[in-house]
Amino acid sequence: MQRVTLGRTGIAVSKNGFGALPIQRIPKKEAVYLLQKAFYNGMDYFDTARWYTDSEEKLGAAFSYIRDKMVISTKTGAQNAEGFWKDLDTSLQMLQTDYIDIYQFHNPAFCPKPGDGSGLYDAAVEAKKQGKIRHIGITNHRLAVAKEAIASDLYETMQFPFSYLAGEPELEIVNMCKEKNMGFIAMKGLSGGLITNSALAYAYMAEFGNVAPIWGIQKESELDEFLSYQENPPVLTEQMEREIEKEREELAGDFCRGCGYCMPCPAGIEINNCARMSLLLRRAPKEGYLSKEWQEKMKKIEDCLHCGKCKGKCPYGLDTPLLLEKNYEDYKTFL
Repeated sequence: MQRVTLGRTGIAVSKNGFGALPIQRIPKKEAVYLLQKAFYNGMDYFDTARWYTDSEEKLGAAFSYIRDKMVISTKTGAQNAEGFWKDLDTSLQMLQTDYIDIYQFHNPAFCPKPGDGSGLYDAAVEAKKQGKIRHIGITNHRLAVAKEAIASDLYETMQFPFSYLAGEPELEIVNMCKEKNMGFIAMKGLSGGLITNSALAYAYMAEFGNVAPIWGIQKESELDEFLSYQENPPVLTEQMEREIEKEREELAGDFCRGCGYCMPCPAGIEINNCARMSLLLRRAPKEGYLSKEWQEKMKKIEDCLHCGKCKGKCPYGLDTPLLLEKNYEDYKTFL
């Protein structure tokens, strides 16, 4: 089993982490089963967040009796110290634990620092002194914030989108973390569903000794795929490298990563999926996306208010309304 150390935290985890965002979409009984199956088959790192509705509660139900056998990270999207303590107390209660291994600021628009007026970092330091959290981390989708956080030497881990579709800017973040001995946690390893070959994705991640990928898992079949790599990890071959180059060419240019930070939409448009529908139709079984339910979702694009809120919140600077329009026109050609 391949393992990776999360920088100066000294925490070593399986290079096959469990991203617990998707389990909020399934019943508690199914989620607990998946989580326990993952753990008893070698996965020992689980990542969740306060924003992921009941994800923390499901982890607590699955692992309260074996808490010290695994690493759990969660996140707060709080904007001030009061919100920080409220989120932390709720997370501890939901996870049924008295400590969190890595507590992360969840995609803040700025880099929290001591004395910056927000009180966030100061609260994290105090929580660490109290033993409620063991390490302070940050997640982001913004290159500028990520670089500032790394340079600050205030954080022990960085969680950032990374996959074989990543470009030089993302690779720079990975290398900066390595130089600073800062743990790098890779989210969106399947690029929000655009990557369909998990073996290829795993083999690429394995090339980076300091990268700890967390895979968003919702179905047992998905879990089984990644568990099969525990004992027989895919190794990057020349053929795989050619496949990666082909995928990169196909997805060159601006495309929606499906991160969802543009949501919610005032017009009720499911932007994070509708804005990348053209790619989903061509990279996954298209029948599901042509259902009556999806036709109704795509039709909502006609109700776009052109308010610009989604565009303003996109961490990748995409012209989201234009993407929605293009994807809708393309979608209609499949009907």
